[in-house]
Amino acid sequence: MLNDELIEDNTLPSDFTALRYLREKRGLTGTKEGCASGDCGACTLLVGALEDGKLTYSTLNSCITPMQSLTGKHVVSVEYLSKTGELHPAQQAMVESHGSQCGFCTPGFVLSLAGLYENTQSNEQPIDREAVCDAISGNLCRCTGYRPIIDAGLSMFKESMVKEPMIEGSNETPYVELMSKNDSIKTQLKSLQTEPHDSSNYLQPTDLDQLAHALTSNPEAVLIAGGTDLMLENTQRYRDFNTLIDVSRVTELKHLHIGETSLTIGASVTYSELEDFSKTLYPHINSLLSRIASRQIRNRGTIGGNVANASPIADLPPLLLAFDADIQLLKNDGSTRVVNIADFYQGYKQTQLAKDEMIASFDVSLDKLAQFHRFYKVSKRMEDDISSVMLAVRFEVDNGTLTDVRLAFGGMAATPIRGLKAETALTGKLINDEQAINQAIEALRSELTPLSDMRASAKYRLDMASNLIRKAWLELNGTNVVTFSGHAVTDSILSTGSEASTHA
Repeated sequence: MLNDELIEDNTLPSDFTALRYLREKRGLTGTKEGCASGDCGACTLLVGALEDGKLTYSTLNSCITPMQSLTGKHVVSVEYLSKTGELHPAQQAMVESHGSQCGFCTPGFVLSLAGLYENTQSNEQPIDREAVCDAISGNLCRCTGYRPIIDAGLSMFKESMVKEPMIEGSNETPYVELMSKNDSIKTQLKSLQTEPHDSSNYLQPTDLDQLAHALTSNPEAVLIAGGTDLMLENTQRYRDFNTLIDVSRVTELKHLHIGETSLTIGASVTYSELEDFSKTLYPHINSLLSRIASRQIRNRGTIGGNVANASPIADLPPLLLAFDADIQLLKNDGSTRVVNIADFYQGYKQTQLAKDEMIASFDVSLDKLAQFHRFYKVSKRMEDDISSVMLAVRFEVDNGTLTDVRLAFGGMAATPIRGLKAETALTGKLINDEQAINQAIEALRSELTPLSDMRASAKYRLDMASNLIRKAWLELNGTNVVTFSGHAVTDSILSTGSEASTHA
């Protein structure tokens, strides 16, 4: 469903993006293309999904989202927000706060703010600065500056109402400001749920049996989940995909639950889903997730994709290394095997995954989750950026002695890597042994040889890694290490230059 119109198009290539569909097929040119890689947010769309009778909306980057992946959902472009001729509160606030100059990025900002408005107002929650900054974290502006845009987000107000169609007697769907409360949209989406989602070149299995059949019938097909990296092969390298099998709706790959001894995370769980799940249970994991990419990317990108991609600068592999996580691998024939994360990476962009295997889930020990852990990401920007250095730390303490230590890094080698010598230097030592931490740092400097590149020099990386180990050790010993989150919120913070935060 696109805006207020049910559409059916079986002629699209599997990799035809939502951005291209809106602009080329429907003439909806309010959605812009800036980067074609999911970085700038000019192409942001709002997408509604009906689950268990509840309609919820989230943002995504249409430039790297296959149009067919949105089957059965409500796709909202900027044109829909003012279909009655009256501006949406997000649009009105942007006007009144002077939040636009050249206007190229404005539709993306408006849809991000409209998504925030939709979700906060439908749940009767206040809109604060942190929420606004999170909502627009994936939208870049080069001329206006973010102050008036943040002001616009903060000045949106609740005004729930039904607006009649512009032309009396029109068959258009009545506009309801809070789309999640629009019964007409819910009814139409519910009717779509009973229809098959598959096309000839884009398959969307919903369980493992359907997935196995799809894989058997299409042995040359490419798997896709969020597509936040895979689709760059299409938009940046002009690779055409023939058949895609979308695993994002496979129920067994979406499990996220706490068992008797472990936390199980399905491979198709998105960053945003894990972020929401961990908010109160595991705040340090939640804090790291808030630093990964942008809200649009976190709404689509998956945990399995981040690990299987095998990037040496991915943020989740060090976290999983710190917890000694087990990975369940699933073969096309339905058989499984378990590989520990420490054995999964074989070299640069190389893993233990066989051609007929995929990641099914991750198991993380509850005992290890209960131990002291910290995650630090160092990058040039707070949001929507790639790590220069990433450190995941876990300390097991027994009667003041470190009995098990994990120091796992990203950005320091061709694969995510542990500082084994540094771990050994700390294991068995008292937690407040300053000589031990100094020895661990020296050991780290002797065993890791990072590269210099456009993000950081080798020396910077090694110095930062050393400092982060010391930071974790200080926090273990009760020192409150004050760091800056990137979002100054009060005059006093601006004057002192510091802000208490869990961010590195």
